[in-house]
Amino acid sequence: MNIEEFREYCLSLKGVHEKMPFPNVADRYSQDVLCFYVADKWFCFVNIEVFDFCCIKCDPDESGELRAQYAGITPGWHMNKKYWISVYFNQDVSDDKIRELVRKSYDIVVKGLTKKERELLG
Repeated sequence: MNIEEFREYCLSLKGVHEKMPFPNVADRYSQDVLCFYVADKWFCFVNIEVFDFCCIKCDPDESGELRAQYAGITPGWHMNKKYWISVYFNQDVSDDKIRELVRKSYDIVVKGLTKKERELLG
């Protein structure tokens, strides 16, 4: 998977928009982070220049199992380690599994939206 395929998949989910929210931070890596949002909540982010991993929300009960099963899944970079995981590309996590985890992250965020926000998604 490359950045274009990954971005296309994220944007294919209903109501998703993207933004680069950190253009003025000192850290170059963070400046190149692209975040994917549903409503005003982000469910996934990735560095568009390095494209080494994505960081996604995860059910805390599932994250430990995933980290044990895959070398390419670690606690979330710069995020709450209980609720976020980093999933590395080009390791032992298949592209299909990455898409599945991104979708689950999206679903977790949608579930946490208000009823009105969910209705606006259609």
